[in-house]
Amino acid sequence: MTDAMPSSTDVLIVGAGIAGTSLAATLAPHRSVLMIEAEDMPGYHSTGRSAAFWHETYGGPAVQPLSTASFGMLLDPPADFSERSFLSPRAALNLGRRDEAAAVDAFTAEFAAKGLGIQRVSGAEVERIVPRIRPEWSEAAYEGACSDIDVGALHAAYLRAARRAGAQLATRAALVGAHRTAQGWKVEIGVDTVHANVIVNAAGAWADTVATRCGAVPLGIQPYRRTVVQLRLGFPVPASLPLVIHVGGTFYFKGESEGRIWLSPHDETPSDPCDAAPEELDVAMAIDRLQQVVDWPIAAVERKWAGLRSFAPDRIPVFGADPHVPGFFWCAGQGGFGIQTSPAIGALLAAQLGAPAPEGSIGAVDAAPFAPARFA
Repeated sequence: MTDAMPSSTDVLIVGAGIAGTSLAATLAPHRSVLMIEAEDMPGYHSTGRSAAFWHETYGGPAVQPLSTASFGMLLDPPADFSERSFLSPRAALNLGRRDEAAAVDAFTAEFAAKGLGIQRVSGAEVERIVPRIRPEWSEAAYEGACSDIDVGALHAAYLRAARRAGAQLATRAALVGAHRTAQGWKVEIGVDTVHANVIVNAAGAWADTVATRCGAVPLGIQPYRRTVVQLRLGFPVPASLPLVIHVGGTFYFKGESEGRIWLSPHDETPSDPCDAAPEELDVAMAIDRLQQVVDWPIAAVERKWAGLRSFAPDRIPVFGADPHVPGFFWCAGQGGFGIQTSPAIGALLAAQLGAPAPEGSIGAVDAAPFAPARFA
């Protein structure tokens, strides 16, 4: 998987999660690329712990264009990239209590006005979709296009495409420091030194740390811990149960297999960059919130895990050139929507670095609102 460290590269991408690999896959046919990953394997942190769904409204109106533009590639990727789709049907139910009807109405109207396939549904329809839901949870908006993403397959496809185009990957390779020279960058990576023309900061939770080590001003990228548990239920909930997500942002759950669900309390606990682990209090909070919504007996907690979701101060992804440091680019702050927006972000940033401009739905997205210059 890992290559010997070269002495020089055109573009050095720091981080080989979904952000770094999606960029490398698009850029490597046009510029020499080296990806460095501090862990033993790429995708160890946020990418490998994703709840794995494409949800068009997730992240709000500012993020939605990136998600919408990415859908086509995820659903029907080019034959030389993948032989099968990365998506499987799921559907989503954006759920509220009776006293949250106005919030569900506003949510539905906002995205329906943008042409999304979202519709208000009745309390009776909610009861049909979610068996034994408690009566007060009667308000909902339905999105039929919501899908599960095969994150492992997508990440592996990005890695294959990047390496097939000549990109190199070095693992156990942490960026120690970097400084500008007349020729570009002199970068210390462990005990090695690499010369690069451009550095791309795709380091996820460590993005601000990498910026500091390169002499750039941190943007305030903040990691937050997110907890997910797999429950075995004493009730035959179908595996096809939609993604049920609270419009107030206090839980989501979806079917995993017959009688099993994935559940999150939608927690956002500020954290330093680390190998995140679930806290028992968050697991208990998740279960308590679920039991307030549905009358499902819980047989066992079968798995639990946590990952870090990193946000910029305005909670919008950041990609593009740093306005103050020549040859330093950002690809960070992708929160919980980095997987589902990766085709668009990878292609749009690659175009800024010398790849051809993307066509179709991705090419129609305006990259300006996502530029780091907005924090200048």
